[in-house]
Amino acid sequence: MYKDIRLHGMVGDQTEYFVMVVGNEAYQRYFFNIVQEEGQLRIFSPGNELVITPEGITYQGNGGNFCEYMFGVEQPAADLAKPDIVNRLVMYGAHADESGAARFSDHTSGSESYDAIFFEGNAVCNYYFFVHSNLLSRKLKNQQEELVKQLGKTVKRSEAVGDERDDTLISEIFPLLNDDAAQLFVVKLVNRYHREYRNLFRSFYFRNKKISDEDFGRLTALAARYRIDRYQQERIRIDVMYRNPANKRIVDEYRNILLACNGKGEISNLDNARLTRLKTLSVRNKIPGALFYTLDEMLKKGRNLKSVDERDYVATTRQILEGIFFHEIEIESRIDREDMYKLIQAKKKAMENRDHVFDQLLLDASKACDEKIRDGADTALMNGFSYLITYLDRYDSVANLISQLAFMENVRINEEMLCGLQEHKAAFDNLKSNCFYELFIRDLFSNAYLGTFGRRKIKTMMEGLSAIESARSNIVELQNQLIEIDQEERIAGILLELVRDRVRNFYSRFSTRAEQEALRHEVIEELKNKKQGNGTVPNHLFSEAVFTIKKEAVYLNSLLPQIIAERNISLREDFLENSGLDRFFVEELERSYYEMNGLDIEELYQIRKGLS
Repeated sequence: MYKDIRLHGMVGDQTEYFVMVVGNEAYQRYFFNIVQEEGQLRIFSPGNELVITPEGITYQGNGGNFCEYMFGVEQPAADLAKPDIVNRLVMYGAHADESGAARFSDHTSGSESYDAIFFEGNAVCNYYFFVHSNLLSRKLKNQQEELVKQLGKTVKRSEAVGDERDDTLISEIFPLLNDDAAQLFVVKLVNRYHREYRNLFRSFYFRNKKISDEDFGRLTALAARYRIDRYQQERIRIDVMYRNPANKRIVDEYRNILLACNGKGEISNLDNARLTRLKTLSVRNKIPGALFYTLDEMLKKGRNLKSVDERDYVATTRQILEGIFFHEIEIESRIDREDMYKLIQAKKKAMENRDHVFDQLLLDASKACDEKIRDGADTALMNGFSYLITYLDRYDSVANLISQLAFMENVRINEEMLCGLQEHKAAFDNLKSNCFYELFIRDLFSNAYLGTFGRRKIKTMMEGLSAIESARSNIVELQNQLIEIDQEERIAGILLELVRDRVRNFYSRFSTRAEQEALRHEVIEELKNKKQGNGTVPNHLFSEAVFTIKKEAVYLNSLLPQIIAERNISLREDFLENSGLDRFFVEELERSYYEMNGLDIEELYQIRKGLS
């Protein structure tokens, strides 16, 4: 049965040491001496020595040091690729060759300052060790290799190192020496200033995952009193934030995905979506980006990982949908308002580009969700997906309704439709201020094919919904306003056709007031006969019809021939923008003109596309 002897002391006010000597005969051997004049503590065994001095440590013989990995500690890719490796192990006189394999030498003596120990290693706690055993080889380089084979795997994976559970650590590694007469020497060095800063920050952060101004002031004062440099403050804070369970799951999953990509030699669209989603979650959880940059650098550098490009909105959709399934690995990844807004924008762009990838991604996610629920996954998964589908259905409903109002006549406008529209507007504006306008109205008003009446209906609808929200109006009043505009649009269309037909067949000129008045009476009679009017025609509608026909005649007889001859695209666009004519009808006039004159219709398409 092994025994252990422990020494505890301080080097100045900052560095604390714990010396542990373990062995079956630990009490029967002299293993240390103190040099009072120089303030040194010397720990030794035959062939091995470690000296604790006021400035740092010196060592010779076998052994090395180990510590828990934290931000700022260099981590080989081989260690990073194995999630169960949590500690760094450095053997004296060892180095890695070009292939990454460890090589040992007999040159094991050296020295380190305390600043270097806590800068290059763990900022709070680092362990040093050496072993006395008659079973080890005589040459130091062979001893080092043998110790790595005996202890390395356990030391690099022991959680007792980070927890500073020295009893557990000793019980894990001493039996691995397989020598009843062996002695294990372990020296633990602790930076008390860094530990106090870490513990204070951890108490603040774990309380509510944020640091108040008052708490930050206390941390700043503590760092100033102990003269802790900014880099050490940062790496300590990052390490504490990483160890929060929710944060740790996100960072570890990011690492695991990168490792899988590293093995494949490429980052697929799916992998990239998941990585991007995890970074998004890290921003929400206020996880330092430095953790991800470090992983990217270590796992991507020099490995030529390839990523397949895809449209931004497709990539956004993929990463948000992939995030739904992070819940299975206990990563909180609910779709919030910002995500929902991005998804709807992605759907909008996909529809504009006639891109069916969005729908396919949604279908794939739906199938995956169904399969996971069938296999016993948490029903919260389905709830999250249902929330997503509800909003996308809202988008389809509103987009279809507004398109009808803007571009169609005789749209059936009732209270139920407007109540639904009001509800949808509130839901979208809940995602983001003015979201409804951005999604459905802003681009519509810049649509060249939006006619005068369509613009009036949409403008009236938006003003009416705003008035209802502020209790200045109601659904019935808005309904009446829209029906009135729709009826006026219908009459204007009929009136324009009748006037155009009369002018074409009976009137070569209609410029005088008398000619126009005669034309007006004939049109009114025609409307009565067709039972499409009440015996009156609003003056502004009749005047607008006559003016429209005049503009059509000018375009058809004067401007269009010039546009065709000169391929003058700007002249065409200037007329369309300023004339107020319906673009659909103008394009129909152009097509008829080309067919009537036997012109190449392909030239017309090129003019419309802006090709000279």
